[in-house]
Amino acid sequence: MAHCNDDLTRTRSLSWLEKGGLRPTRQRTALATLLVGDGQDRHVTAESLFDASASCGDKVSLATVYNTLRAFCDAGLMREITVDGAKSYFDTNMSDHPHFFWEDTSELTDAPASQLQIKALPDAPEGSEIAKVDVVIRLRRT
Repeated sequence: MAHCNDDLTRTRSLSWLEKGGLRPTRQRTALATLLVGDGQDRHVTAESLFDASASCGDKVSLATVYNTLRAFCDAGLMREITVDGAKSYFDTNMSDHPHFFWEDTSELTDAPASQLQIKALPDAPEGSEIAKVDVVIRLRRT
């Protein structure tokens, strides 16, 4: 995860929050720094972000991490990817792309979008529209 705190990571995180129209509270800034401070995209769970925050000495409760991740998603800064209908991962890469889910490590990684071909989708039921399509490819090591 990103470095805990330096001027460049803090500047990146504040710019990211501003892009989403979010007020830079202490908790949001601390979590944003971990997520995007180094300029790299990443996939996190609330628990992994909570652990990273604690290792940097930031006092942020797990409930605050969940609420902040939800605010980041609502602001269009991240997207939530659900695996198995229960486990949520949060992705800072907002481009349309598929994911690999590694069953042995429960890790979510980006898959090459250029290799994915979806020829057709079923029609949405009357009175609805398709909002997005998430593609998660489950992998097992051989």
